[in-house]
Amino acid sequence: MDSKKTVLISGGAGYIGSHTAVELINAGYDVVIIDNFSNSEKKAIEGVRKITGKDVIFEEVDTCDKAALRKVFEKYPFDTVIHFAAYKAVGESMAEPLKYYQNNLVSFMNIVEMMKEFNRPNVLFSSSATVYGEAEKLPVTESTPRQPATSPYGNTKQIAEDILRDCCRAYSGLYGIALRYFNPIGAHPSALIGELPRGVPNNLVPFITQTAAGIRECLSVFGNDYDTPDGTCLRDYIDVVDLAKAHVAAVDRMTEDKMKEKYEIFNIGTGNPVSVLELITTFEEVNNLKLPYKMAPRRPGDVTAVWADTSLANDVLGWKAERSLGDTLKSAWEWEKNVRGI
Repeated sequence: MDSKKTVLISGGAGYIGSHTAVELINAGYDVVIIDNFSNSEKKAIEGVRKITGKDVIFEEVDTCDKAALRKVFEKYPFDTVIHFAAYKAVGESMAEPLKYYQNNLVSFMNIVEMMKEFNRPNVLFSSSATVYGEAEKLPVTESTPRQPATSPYGNTKQIAEDILRDCCRAYSGLYGIALRYFNPIGAHPSALIGELPRGVPNNLVPFITQTAAGIRECLSVFGNDYDTPDGTCLRDYIDVVDLAKAHVAAVDRMTEDKMKEKYEIFNIGTGNPVSVLELITTFEEVNNLKLPYKMAPRRPGDVTAVWADTSLANDVLGWKAERSLGDTLKSAWEWEKNVRGI
């Protein structure tokens, strides 16, 4: 196992983590996945193995458990960690802020501390467009000022970015990249891995697919009185496979010593704003379905509109979103049907 070509993925059984594992393996990397299955399933690891035809090293570890994490660092050679492990529901974070601060920040600080202790150089952090809050100017660029977070979840992303920036400044051997994702949706074209929320989904597309499958009676659209063309929120929806490929491009940049600064930030989105209603109607069109939906009050913590200027990622990482919204929404429905045996 070549340490330069081996990547540790925390939260690698999760939605984005499992897709990133596939793309890294396809690009010639070895991966070591750690996860505690607090919001993921073991079948995702099997899905990665089936898609790639490769065995995947997996350890059941909670990144908040420093002693267990240390054993992983002692056991495997890797130069790069991609840190996904985090709670991620905006609404839940509003109701349970302490849970989010403890889990999301302690786990990340443990990772960075182990990187320093074991002289491992590269940390790739899974950040979020939530750090922009209600941006004054759209689309947002990496130099757009961060606004006060509208949720504890968003605040954990801001704080973790600051921790990584400060540690890269302070520790000579440490390099960091933060990828600010916009709204990941869709599933792998094989329908072997995808987004599998527990209980009631927090994200829109799983709610759409579960409504289409008859698991949810009706889809709620939170707010139709926003200052947007159709009154519903505008978001930048990025296909999860495209997003996974952005991680490969960032890992390549780190392992090939191409970083211009010790800490870099990239927006990962499509650059195209899509409204909630537009997303629903596109899903209906490409899958030849009709969805029952109703208007509901605004949800706390939601911003009116945010989408990305992706030119930095396009130019510096050589990465660009490629899959169409229609193809992405088809893949989401194929995954849902596979999960439900429809």
